[in-house]
Amino acid sequence: AAGAPLILFLLLAMVVVLSLFFAIRGRIRIEHGRSGLTITRFAAFERFGHWLLASSFIILALTGLNVMYGRYVLLPLIGPEAFGALTIFGKYLHNYLAFAFMAGLVIIFVMWVSHNLPHKADIKWVLQGGGIFSRKLHPPAKKFNAGQKVIFWLTILGGLSISLSGWTLLFPYTTHFFSGTFELVNTVFGTALPVPLSPLQEQQLASLWHAIMSVFLICVIIAHIYIGTIGMEG
Repeated sequence: AAGAPLILFLLLAMVVVLSLFFAIRGRIRIEHGRSGLTITRFAAFERFGHWLLASSFIILALTGLNVMYGRYVLLPLIGPEAFGALTIFGKYLHNYLAFAFMAGLVIIFVMWVSHNLPHKADIKWVLQGGGIFSRKLHPPAKKFNAGQKVIFWLTILGGLSISLSGWTLLFPYTTHFFSGTFELVNTVFGTALPVPLSPLQEQQLASLWHAIMSVFLICVIIAHIYIGTIGMEG
């Protein structure tokens, strides 16, 4: 709860940065217009995996943000009865759609991991800023460019971290992820992180980490949505 204002600030900062970029750069358009030809870039199952992950994440993000900020934003607007009903419904959505999110994460990893490994073309793409900042640059890329690869790995690693902490919250007092992680870090780096942790400490750390990583991934996906909608034509 003490970190809630900081988390809200990070979300608002991401929206402000993207708004400023859009005001300066505008929408990135197809330079020579549409050709009238289309190709199937992603098969039906690829689109299913993407939208399973995307739709479940959006609902998880909204219901999770309601847990953090709903009492300050929605409660005064809709009243306690409606807010209570909405929040309990959101709780069930959040708990059960977590498994859809994890399934989508596995699907896109299996389908696209081979396309998201580093390639020499990524160096040129990065050096040219993906052509985002200039209308004259069109750096080459494979199936996914370097920017998309960054989004992919942030989603996979961030999603895995959220899933592990979420599992701890769904099934309390059954895991020891932080004790094991702290012990490994102490062994490798010679630090003195506290181990072992009590079951209550595990739950507290899982709750805090879940919030931090969720907001981080929300910021990543806001940028992804921006590029896929108003940021770029087509």
